[in-house]
Amino acid sequence: MRRRSVLFAVPALMLTAAGCGKDDKKSGSAASGSPTNSASATPSATPSSSAPAKPKIVSGPLPAITAGTAFNKKPTVAKGTGKPSTDLAVKVEIPGTGAGAVAGDYLRVNYLGQIWDTGKVYDTSFGHAPYAIPLGQSKVIPGLDQALTGQKVNSRVLMAIPPSLAYGTAGYSQAGIKPTDTLVFVVDVLERFTGKDSAKGTPVPQTDTKLPKVGTNTDGKIPSVTLPKGAKAPTKLVSNYVLEGSGAVVKDSDTLLVQYQGLLWDGGKQFDSSYSRSALTDFPLKNVIPAWTQGLAGKKVGSRVMLVAPPALAYKDQPPQGSGIPSNATLVFTVDILATL
Repeated sequence: MRRRSVLFAVPALMLTAAGCGKDDKKSGSAASGSPTNSASATPSATPSSSAPAKPKIVSGPLPAITAGTAFNKKPTVAKGTGKPSTDLAVKVEIPGTGAGAVAGDYLRVNYLGQIWDTGKVYDTSFGHAPYAIPLGQSKVIPGLDQALTGQKVNSRVLMAIPPSLAYGTAGYSQAGIKPTDTLVFVVDVLERFTGKDSAKGTPVPQTDTKLPKVGTNTDGKIPSVTLPKGAKAPTKLVSNYVLEGSGAVVKDSDTLLVQYQGLLWDGGKQFDSSYSRSALTDFPLKNVIPAWTQGLAGKKVGSRVMLVAPPALAYKDQPPQGSGIPSNATLVFTVDILATL
């Protein structure tokens, strides 16, 4: 089970399930034909109404990093001295490379968080698994979102986040954070994922003429899907590599970051695609239709997988309203597994 980070805003809200209306596409959430099986448990929240949409960013004051100063080494940070700024203070300790992150990107990071006044470390990913942060989706505290927007891979960022851009007047008692506490973070940006990413694995021969053939492009564009003419739909789940990655093996308890598309076996009409939204999708693997849970568990990160989902492992006779999926339809998906979160 993934450890929950206090980077996330609170209180948690439930994301919408499959069957949402067409407006979902405008907001960047999963479309009505997405593989979500039930209400997602992914935490999300909107910033406090008192938090400015674009806070002023200043250069300090900031406490010093006294040990672990190299990139991706667990840092030791001095206790804050004096009065912290009421604005967001940000300093790039180690410059990164490449393009700066923008809203809609996901950043894989290591981080350490502590309280300004006491120097108490209340959370860290160092020594655990790196964490993935979605930018511009109101899923993390506003100050963190703002401080990391524009940052580059391989950068180390030191920041001091005032209460108005953290947990506001409620604080976060579970972590010992009072409503008046300024928070200090050191964040190392390890990796960036964008809506133009795709799997980069090795092509696997597609020799079964009774199954769809999927494109092997790795340029972030939607892969082609050629359906077999006159072939009967499989009655059992098909889960085949198109590109085989070299990453970790996916567990059914993982949360995945993916690009995907869905088509009808009969006629080949596309009913959903993350590519068309230029937005990545993340979901707990246990919270999607059985074809995805069963078909993606055991596959490797970095892979493109072709799934053929019979009705019993998809939506049966209750497809999402407005999805364009007929009752008892066999579905074809291509899924690029970019990362586990």
